[in-house]
Amino acid sequence: MKHDLITLTIDHKTVEVPEGTTILAAAKSVGISIPTLCYLNLADFGCVNTPSSCRMCLVEVEGRRNLAPACVTTVTDKMVISTNSVRALKTRKTMLELLLSDHPKECLTCQKSGNCELQNLADRFSIRDIKLKGEQSTYRLDISKSLIRDMDKCIMCRRCETMCNEVQTVGVLSAINRGFESVIATAMEINLNDSVCTYCGQCAAVCPTGALVENDSTWDVVTALGDPEKTVIVQTAPSVRAALGEEFGLEPGTLVTGKMVAALRNLGFDKVFDTDFGADLTIMEEASEFLDRLTRHLAGDTSVKLPILTSCCPAWVNFFEHNFSDLLDVPSTSKSPMQMFSAVVKNVYAQELGVDRKNLVVVSVMPCLAKKYEASRDEFSIGNDYDTDIVLSTRELAKLIKQYNIEFSLLEDEEFDNPLGESTGAGVIFGRTGGVIEAALRTAADWYTKEYLKDIDYTQVRGFEGVRSADVKIGDLDLKIGIAHGLGDARKLLEEVRAGKSVYHAIEIMACKGGCIGGGGQPYHHGNTAILKKRTEALKIEDESKKIRKSHENPFIIKLYKEYFGEPLSHRSHELLHTRYFKKHKI
Repeated sequence: MKHDLITLTIDHKTVEVPEGTTILAAAKSVGISIPTLCYLNLADFGCVNTPSSCRMCLVEVEGRRNLAPACVTTVTDKMVISTNSVRALKTRKTMLELLLSDHPKECLTCQKSGNCELQNLADRFSIRDIKLKGEQSTYRLDISKSLIRDMDKCIMCRRCETMCNEVQTVGVLSAINRGFESVIATAMEINLNDSVCTYCGQCAAVCPTGALVENDSTWDVVTALGDPEKTVIVQTAPSVRAALGEEFGLEPGTLVTGKMVAALRNLGFDKVFDTDFGADLTIMEEASEFLDRLTRHLAGDTSVKLPILTSCCPAWVNFFEHNFSDLLDVPSTSKSPMQMFSAVVKNVYAQELGVDRKNLVVVSVMPCLAKKYEASRDEFSIGNDYDTDIVLSTRELAKLIKQYNIEFSLLEDEEFDNPLGESTGAGVIFGRTGGVIEAALRTAADWYTKEYLKDIDYTQVRGFEGVRSADVKIGDLDLKIGIAHGLGDARKLLEEVRAGKSVYHAIEIMACKGGCIGGGGQPYHHGNTAILKKRTEALKIEDESKKIRKSHENPFIIKLYKEYFGEPLSHRSHELLHTRYFKKHKI
């Protein structure tokens, strides 16, 4: 829709913007930065958080008695605005002091220190003393495997609420109580562990303070590395290599695979492996499962469940178990790459090393906070010995590297260890939306046609739209593929499946926008989708640079099946590489 242009003046600059533009957006268009706290532009995710509650963006408008919040006030023709008047600056400082007066003075020990937007504004306004003193609101700490909620640090910006309810449609967080007792909480103030939280971590990704952070496990890793009785192995997810460099000042989208491997080796890990190997293993099972269901469906078997749903994302699995437990037989039963990898290490590779699995520690570096929860699921353990022992986010790995005084940017590139460090381009693209299903198609196409196909770039499944539909031809098969990233968009496809209206043969779902590259444990992108797209491009570059780009051609995968599993979907592979799902109650 075409908008008429409006001319106005901001800080003596003439600005021309479309009708309906906010003062904040108009100022940004000419390089004027107005401070904000509650505002967050998630337009590419389908919403913008504008409660205008923090009042940090107040500006002076000529002819208006009161100051105007720039984030929600739309411009008018010939409007004259001052963003830096003494009145506006003093009012912002007062609002900031009010926020700080009810905020813990724990910056030295807060996990968000250095990445806290409230802390940054306090420095920007040169606040060196909290003049306003009085009673502070206090709430109990809520600690889960993935997340820590410390509502004493909440500033009621409502970003987490918007993300949880509007983008992800999970509905865990909302504002309760009134006045001084107001807080963002779960229903009946139950723990996250008892709620329908998926642990996607997107709430923590948008929180401006330390109110929502990951449950940090860095010192657990340090302890394990210092234990002479333990053999400590690390695996790294594909999307970590496309984002880790940002924590060391490198441009978004800079591939740091070799430096990451070198850093992990310098940390003291006994073996540095690649979760991409687990991704290739996942494709062997998932593609086989897809072809098995599809073949039986085409033969007239009415008991076959289609579409098959990918099962790599633990936040999506948790969402599914809570909201669509009537469809538990629809997703693939293949474990995620992380859990497949860990199961192979603890049950197969440990024997080759001659190490008791109880003395083998598997550390996983993941872009996703839900992976911490996934690792703790009972079905992924033998007694109290879990397949995956410790999960670090990308941010936590960066902290660990800094703690060890490793100059990341100066490291020479190194290679992963074999055999579990060998992977294909198909494994790499698991890190972005559309990548899992594209990897599956590369293998399924070869197996179905019994040919070696050279055209393996299924570009029709790529993109950034929340819900995508792709037509893919494999031999004489015309396949309909669905892709969704973000749980709100996933819900749309799942409702179609529930209603029996789905037209798809297979659906890929990832909980986070952009896929794993936008995971809740990645470096903060603050809603800037340009960063996510650069990370996606980095994975594309690594995929295209690989000598082998199909999972079933990975020589160490071939060897593993020949010597241990026999073939995909065998009894042994079902025991070690597959899982089941559980009905969970909604509260």
